[in-house]
Amino acid sequence: MLRYGYAVVGDHTEAQDLVQEAFARAWRHWRKLSDHPAPEAWVRLVVARLAADRWRRLRGWRAAIARAGPPDVVRPPGEDTVLLVGALRQLPAAQRQALALHYLFDMSVEDIARETSVPTGTVKSWLSRGRSRLAALLPDVSPEEVEVTGVA
Repeated sequence: MLRYGYAVVGDHTEAQDLVQEAFARAWRHWRKLSDHPAPEAWVRLVVARLAADRWRRLRGWRAAIARAGPPDVVRPPGEDTVLLVGALRQLPAAQRQALALHYLFDMSVEDIARETSVPTGTVKSWLSRGRSRLAALLPDVSPEEVEVTGVA
């Protein structure tokens, strides 16, 4: 079935996804499918239909991209951005996540606690420690500046 999917879409990874979805659908409809005279043909038909759906989606996506025109030119990151990203990479994952959710997504401490399934006190600790550690890693910036300016 994977060879058939690959022949239809021309991409091994996409073929794996299509075949997996086809078998999942076959499993969900097994009571009906077990009485089918050619279950393998049914699965092939599902693969072909999923591939056709994929092409339709891609065609719509390409048309939207063409209408939007070429993307804006993006400048390379500035020195401050490079330093900040380097400093963030040195923080524990939990602190990095809390800082990103708080400053990039403007999430409250309560929202972050809910999303990460931890108490609000833990989130406050992550934010405080993360800001302090960033201040130590970025000596030209104080913890207050990090908090106020949203450098994190």
